[in-house]
Amino acid sequence: MTQYQAKVLLIDDESDLLRLWKLRLESNGYTVITAESGEEGLAAFAAWKPDVVLTDLRMPGIDGMALFEAIRQQNKSVPVIIITAHGSIPEAVEATRQGVFSFLTKPIDGAELVNEVANALELSSGHPEDTSKRNSWRQDIVCQSQSMEELLSRAKLVAETDATVLIRGESGTGKELLAIALHNASQYRNGPFIPVNCTAIPESLLESELFGHVKGSFTGAVKSYAGLFQSAHNGTLFLDEIGDMPLHIQVKLLRVLQDRQIRPVGSSQPIPVNVRIISATHRNLEEAIKENTFREDLFYRLNVVSLELPPLHQRREDIPLLAEHFVQQLQKKGDGQDKRFTPEAMKVLVEAPWPGNVRQLFNVVENAMALATSSLISEDLLHDAIKQHQNKILPLSEAKRQFEQQYLIQLLQTTQGNVSQAARLAQRNRTDFYKLLNRHHIVPALYKDMNP
Repeated sequence: MTQYQAKVLLIDDESDLLRLWKLRLESNGYTVITAESGEEGLAAFAAWKPDVVLTDLRMPGIDGMALFEAIRQQNKSVPVIIITAHGSIPEAVEATRQGVFSFLTKPIDGAELVNEVANALELSSGHPEDTSKRNSWRQDIVCQSQSMEELLSRAKLVAETDATVLIRGESGTGKELLAIALHNASQYRNGPFIPVNCTAIPESLLESELFGHVKGSFTGAVKSYAGLFQSAHNGTLFLDEIGDMPLHIQVKLLRVLQDRQIRPVGSSQPIPVNVRIISATHRNLEEAIKENTFREDLFYRLNVVSLELPPLHQRREDIPLLAEHFVQQLQKKGDGQDKRFTPEAMKVLVEAPWPGNVRQLFNVVENAMALATSSLISEDLLHDAIKQHQNKILPLSEAKRQFEQQYLIQLLQTTQGNVSQAARLAQRNRTDFYKLLNRHHIVPALYKDMNP
């Protein structure tokens, strides 16, 4: 078993010292992250949840003591070590009386640095390894807002039951991340987590994808297929955009929820499944019920517990945290220089409307990082990136794939599954047309009973 590596957050406006201390601590088995200002350090603290913090006392903006007070409001158990110059020792002594764990005086001896961090971890009231394990279920959700913390507290309680959960929220708010967190906190966490986007699978294939089919059940079914319910056995099946599920599939899903067994296409034998169902939608399902596009009985089965993710503009205090988190993620993927936001740039992020929510914020940060020519991400870069992503343009390859798939489905609906006739209308030879159908996983036989 891998030994837990305690996480240390280092904050100082002198980058050379940060690099030196980071190397020393990493060589002694610690995981280290650095920040060059109190503002950056506070964002890193909330996102990264370190086990111990070392911060310089005197810094522009948020200084060491202000940072200490802000950290105490979030977590009183994390020890904070203050780093001082000789002239500020009296201030450091006063700081220890207010609850700071200890202080170190510059220039810091490497052995003393390592020893003090070890003491802080050993004597602190918190148990970092246990805390890390307790929070691991929600490790991919970055937040510090009260609304999100309250939502996650509810999610943790619900996760420990067998109740079906409906996650509601606008597109881009992170519904799949919350579903993963629920899975990780549940008794099904050792089983698979299988996500299904109900809009991404053609209607003609959705039943087979979910429930499976037996060999020969329709033209093109050259071998049996277990389906996603069986793949998720003893785990969680996440049905995203459940509001767009066709009515005839809704009936079959309701039966699965009632009987806890599925019937593959072409089979007369039911198969028992043990699956936790979590669904999500950005649609108003109550309105869909009134419009007869969503079954009321299925709604009540799925909506035993409802969790609603707030849009990003209602949790603006999370924006700096998320932005810094995305920068760290993207820097791990690339080999470029470390980048950070100017204060003016961060103000632009916090005040932007974010109709695309967290997903749009990630796209904007990624765009700005790619275009930044220095280590600083400026407000001008962000203004341009936000404007560019107001109306998201699909990559040509994805737009072409979507058009091609819908075009083929429309042809087969028109010809009632007659491939030769469809190929003639498309002005393609029959062999090439079959290759196109296979590429998009479209089975012509499913369209034979449709009216043109």
